[in-house]
Amino acid sequence: MQTDTLAFGPDELRIPDDIAEKVVNPNLCADEASFHEALAWMRANRPIGWAHLGGYDPIWMVTKYNDVVTVERRADVFLNMVDNPIYNPQADDAFLRSANNGTCQVVAALTHMDNPDHKALRSIAVPYFSPARITRLESDIRIIARDTVARLLAGPREVDFVKDFALEYPLRVIMNMFGVPETDLPKMLKMTQEFFGSKDPEEQRSDIEITPDMAARQFHRVIQEYYDYFTPMTRDRRENPRDDLMSVIANAEIDGEPISDFFANGYYITIATAGHDTTSTTTATGMKALCEHPDQFARLKADPSLIPSFVEEALRTAAPVRHFTRTAIDDFDLHGTVIRKGQRLMLSYPSASRDEDIFENAGTFDLARKRNRHLSFGSGPHMCLGQNLAKLEIRILYEELMPHLTAVRLNGSPRYIETNFVGGLKSLPIAFETN
Repeated sequence: MQTDTLAFGPDELRIPDDIAEKVVNPNLCADEASFHEALAWMRANRPIGWAHLGGYDPIWMVTKYNDVVTVERRADVFLNMVDNPIYNPQADDAFLRSANNGTCQVVAALTHMDNPDHKALRSIAVPYFSPARITRLESDIRIIARDTVARLLAGPREVDFVKDFALEYPLRVIMNMFGVPETDLPKMLKMTQEFFGSKDPEEQRSDIEITPDMAARQFHRVIQEYYDYFTPMTRDRRENPRDDLMSVIANAEIDGEPISDFFANGYYITIATAGHDTTSTTTATGMKALCEHPDQFARLKADPSLIPSFVEEALRTAAPVRHFTRTAIDDFDLHGTVIRKGQRLMLSYPSASRDEDIFENAGTFDLARKRNRHLSFGSGPHMCLGQNLAKLEIRILYEELMPHLTAVRLNGSPRYIETNFVGGLKSLPIAFETN
């Protein structure tokens, strides 16, 4: 099969609008069951299919594991910066371009970059996030985990596991690494929720005019607030370097020149947002699975050595980053489907990580799953820089939490954030029992 033009061509490759809507429309994405049912239909019927919904640019939707990996690893053909790597409505992208000299790159995030900028910027923090360096942080992280668990155990036995527990811990960890004062943690959390939740009515700001591009306006406003917060701290770290990640970035050089504020702020925003939001989502997803599967809870309780594989399965099923897009700069035969130069692709990580051809019983949560090659951290040169930290954080937290729990159950309906980009559970009411 192949396409004919930039408009894509054969109708037999088009994904029905009602299916595509469930993966693209933020409101519909909040229905987790429907979201995954739509992705399962695509894997079976349109593994590389095109969608052209009203108000959105046409795009290829890539849902199978091997196809996603191929696109991720061919960074010479499929670029991030040609267009917005986030699949937004046309109105949102139009606003971002109008506010930013014709480009959607409002923030210098690694996820928005191609080489040589990507390689140069990524290399700054690679040593800091190396397995050896992250392992040395374990004792400090465990102190934060124990304090977080102690606060949970000191309170009522009915809580919202997301709001009362999962959000706080990774935020404290990453901001401690950054050197952000603990008094500023509520501000950091609020900005992150507004950053990723710009399409969720509960996270939308009252000071943003309700317009078709409201989400983009909020996104842009929050980025400016991040800049206002971090820019003075950059100056301080250059004058008074400390043993923290912010000092590493602020005093970095690119091609022999000091890093610019634009690149430094982009680095901070990337780590400050993705560095805790995705971890809290995975932490909550793991607890939801334990509530829904008492046998899995009992097994984990009886054998703590399963916690690392439990973490991997929580990552696989959570897949907090729902997509990134790429743009082809040359024609490319993607396992039988020809992607034409200039066409965009939406890579679905939740779908790839539930690909039945790769994962046995892919729809089942199995805390002892072997060879769990999920794509929750992506693949290729853009693979998540902080994956070792995220795994360590979640492992330590459950090592500290599980010995105290004797039973857990859902105590209400889980709720998901309205987004097609980064998100997951925003509310998980549970009841738990302790020793």
